[in-house]
Amino acid sequence: MNTKKNIIIIAIAALVVLVVAYSNHFRNQFHFDDFHTIVDNTYIRDLKNIPHYFSDPKMFSANPDHWGMRAIVTTTLAIDYNLGGGLNPLFFQWDTFLWFIGLCVLLYFTYKALLQKSFDVPWLQYLSIIATVWFGLHKVNAETLNYVIARSDVLSTFFILLSFLIFIVWPQKRKYGYYIIPALIGVFAKETVPVLIIILFFYLLLIEAELSVADLFKLKNFKTVWNAFVKLLPVTIAVAVVQLYTLSKVPSIPGITNPFGYYVLTQAYVWLHYFISFFLPMNLSADTDWTVIKNLFDERIIAGLIFVAALVVAIFRTSKSKETRVVSLGLIWFAASLLPTSLAPFAEVTNDHRMFFAFVGLSLSVVTYLGHLIKKHQAKFLANPLYKNGLIGVIVLIMLLNAYGVYQRNKVWRTEETLWYDVTVKSPLNGRGLMNYAITQMAKGNFTVANDYLERATPLMPYYSTLYINKGILKGATGQPVLADENFKKAISLSPNDNEAYSFYASYLNRAGRTPEARLMAEKAYKLNPYSTMTLQTLMSIYNQLGLWENLKQAALNTLKLLPGNKEATAYLEASKTHTYVAQAGVANTAKPDLTPQQYLDQSLSYYNTGNYQKCIEACLNALRLKPDYAAAYNNIGAAYNQLHQWDKGAAACKKALALDPGNKLAAGNLNWALSHMKK
Repeated sequence: MNTKKNIIIIAIAALVVLVVAYSNHFRNQFHFDDFHTIVDNTYIRDLKNIPHYFSDPKMFSANPDHWGMRAIVTTTLAIDYNLGGGLNPLFFQWDTFLWFIGLCVLLYFTYKALLQKSFDVPWLQYLSIIATVWFGLHKVNAETLNYVIARSDVLSTFFILLSFLIFIVWPQKRKYGYYIIPALIGVFAKETVPVLIIILFFYLLLIEAELSVADLFKLKNFKTVWNAFVKLLPVTIAVAVVQLYTLSKVPSIPGITNPFGYYVLTQAYVWLHYFISFFLPMNLSADTDWTVIKNLFDERIIAGLIFVAALVVAIFRTSKSKETRVVSLGLIWFAASLLPTSLAPFAEVTNDHRMFFAFVGLSLSVVTYLGHLIKKHQAKFLANPLYKNGLIGVIVLIMLLNAYGVYQRNKVWRTEETLWYDVTVKSPLNGRGLMNYAITQMAKGNFTVANDYLERATPLMPYYSTLYINKGILKGATGQPVLADENFKKAISLSPNDNEAYSFYASYLNRAGRTPEARLMAEKAYKLNPYSTMTLQTLMSIYNQLGLWENLKQAALNTLKLLPGNKEATAYLEASKTHTYVAQAGVANTAKPDLTPQQYLDQSLSYYNTGNYQKCIEACLNALRLKPDYAAAYNNIGAAYNQLHQWDKGAAACKKALALDPGNKLAAGNLNWALSHMKK
């Protein structure tokens, strides 16, 4: 009874420390992929979309390159959005935190169930709570909890643990397949659930069959190994079918850019880094500047391979004894959970949140081994309270240091500026980090600082389209139109199928009063991604500027499909019906009466290109009221009348153009066109 009471007290104390440690993170802003999966993702704004998350991959992200099937994650985000009345970080952060607490509860019972199969000591439950608290307060996990879309790691781990716990606690119920249900739910959170099959396989053989890893390779144990495989066929098939379904909805996996061989070798060193980080979580960076190591004799590769070899040896050796087989299982868990990101050559060699699932196994191994040592030297601890109190003091100190580290790490994740500044300090060779910090400075008007960081990023990412988009934005904001054009066009040339380069260029051109050019860019962006609200907003502004009312109506309707009730789109829709110009802050007005003759001429050309010939003529007449000798305006009138098959009016307008500008080849061509039809 005392033990149970003490465990409850420790759990409550740990919960208090956990809440205090994360108390400064609940209003932290969105970062990284949060923008295209949450901030710009209009589909999370309506709970009616929830059933469609399980069939439509585009509802996961506003960016086509990141369309996917993590329906459970998107569902929780939609609930957060609606509970918070919008993009309120407080609701998103609290949701992740509550799932994390639930995960820690599952962890305690999972650790307890596993340790009971190895130890027979009265203080076993204390080991379970120590392992749980160590994981719960671990500084590394702060990234996963602060980074909202990394909730996928929390959710997938939660459902994997729930499935695993049901499997080991109620073996008599396995035939009913209850443990399979959480696993299938987890598949819709992240693609890590197949790792559960590996963990269950070794659990059956190491813990229940009481075999060592070496025993698995002996012929006499073939039947036992085969039986374990057969027992797991139901969950294997179920997970495989659902996983194949989700993957079939994804056109491609983004970010697979590194050479496979070198990437895998580099991962050996990354594993060593992760292992060390469990004990010494220092110099954590949200976006490291690590790259693939291509020198096979690099000391990091050698150190990594030695570590992996030592890990394998440790797995084999600890599996020999019943008391340490849980250590072996935890190490297998650590390795198996890292396999998916180690075998897919992602552009990012390492990420802090990849340690989250792996540390579930490593916490188990470390604390179980600690318990093994305590049991081995139990007489000393009983004889001298100093040893016992010293050990408790060290454990408490480790927990409190991690809690302090979490609190400090939360400060880094407070805003985009604080996060990316931290990255520039800890990962100075990370071009993306330099670029993103520059963006935060642009937003504050610190253009000199922003330019410095963008220039530092350029040699590190010479072929990164997004970098040149931001350079274009900066040059435009500082009154350098030639350089702005050069950078936007460079971005488009590097990623011709990416809508963002066209969309940002269109926005810049529109604000600069170059509306016809902006229209071309915006319409290209829309063809590439019709779900981009930024592109649609730019298109509405452009169509409004040019008085293209039918186009404006359609763009407004398309926007309202994505953003029901949007005030801006509603205003534009009304304007399209009444043919009334909507004033726009920061955009050159090309539709009001005091336009220049050139602007009216540009407007007429836009009307002509869309087949609105009457509007083309009206725009030219407005130009002529300001500039009666405007030959180009007469030529456009002539061309428009020709399109309307009013050949006599077309010829008359072209003759006026030639009278004002005898060398106007366009007018001469349009006149010949009109005269040839008049003869018929």
